[in-house]
Amino acid sequence: MQSFVTDHLVFWVVMYVLALTAWACIGRFMMQVFVPHDSPNYIWRGFRLLTDWAVWCARRMIPSYVEGRFLPLVAACWLFGIRLVVGVLLVGMGMAPRITPPGAG
Repeated sequence: MQSFVTDHLVFWVVMYVLALTAWACIGRFMMQVFVPHDSPNYIWRGFRLLTDWAVWCARRMIPSYVEGRFLPLVAACWLFGIRLVVGVLLVGMGMAPRITPPGAG
């Protein structure tokens, strides 16, 4: 009997990290309306800690005329797209869990 979680740990970890970072980017985008950029608020610092790398990458991939306040939203879109592509690749390679047991269907 296969384990649903441990046999597909790579799939779960990759999907979780990409989803967590993408949703944190959306949270950062929404929270920046209420909090200054250098705020000592622990929630804001957490959002920045989780998403600074994604925002940094988005800043380098998009044209410079896009305002900095929209970068977390752009990073979230890229991350959701990457998550979709990686998910399809992992399913194709057989590293994702199956809904039906092998041999059924």
